[in-house]
Amino acid sequence: MSLSSPLLGSIVAILLMAVVTALTRTGGLLVMSRVPIGPRVERFINAMAGSVLVAVITPMAIEGDWGARMALLATLGVMLVLRKPLPAIAMGIATAALWRFWIG
Repeated sequence: MSLSSPLLGSIVAILLMAVVTALTRTGGLLVMSRVPIGPRVERFINAMAGSVLVAVITPMAIEGDWGARMALLATLGVMLVLRKPLPAIAMGIATAALWRFWIG
């Protein structure tokens, strides 16, 4: 069995991405193990988590279809009421699936 050139290139790209991901995660752990976690650092980390979430959600809300928008609203509603991420995510997935099934 021989690997074709595009397949070999894909495998090499996937392996390189895996190595880079492992290095960045390891590097982050090494750096943060040397940083004392005080109130300022904790606030910064919490703010970063929220800003990453907004950066992921905003393009979906702007450029996504109505199924994506309804899923975001359903997720937000359940999260505000229950304050638990797992039911909110499940409701978002179910809303997107049902919206796309019924509406198209």
